[in-house]
Amino acid sequence: MSDCLFCKIVDGSIPSTKVYEDDHVLAFMDIMPLTKGHTLLIPKKHHENVYDMSSEEAGQLFSVAPKLAEALKSAFQPAGLNLLNNNGAPAGQSVFHFHLHFIPRYDQTDGFKASWLTKEKQYTNEMFSEYADKIRANLTK
Repeated sequence: MSDCLFCKIVDGSIPSTKVYEDDHVLAFMDIMPLTKGHTLLIPKKHHENVYDMSSEEAGQLFSVAPKLAEALKSAFQPAGLNLLNNNGAPAGQSVFHFHLHFIPRYDQTDGFKASWLTKEKQYTNEMFSEYADKIRANLTK
């Protein structure tokens, strides 16, 4: 896609600091990092989000994730690691080419905070069963 920032990184028209590359995926340093070592992993083929990826393409990308995570762990010895993906503007996606953030965590004051406000009192076991049924009915065969 000609106007996509990440597609331009893939084709070399925008420079990046590459970490890993194969025929299907590219990992590079995030130029707006949250922490030391913040890395992005993307498919080379343009996919706006996870909904646009085939199982095979997702598998190619996610097969690299453990290798990249282990490399970050060995390189920087973080106390933890967040893997983050946003799908769609309401979820916080700002670059509309699928990307998976690898955010090494060093302590709880490193600038990243996810707000997790659970709503367990709003849902019943019956609702969970109904939702599970709907998801199972819509799983791609």
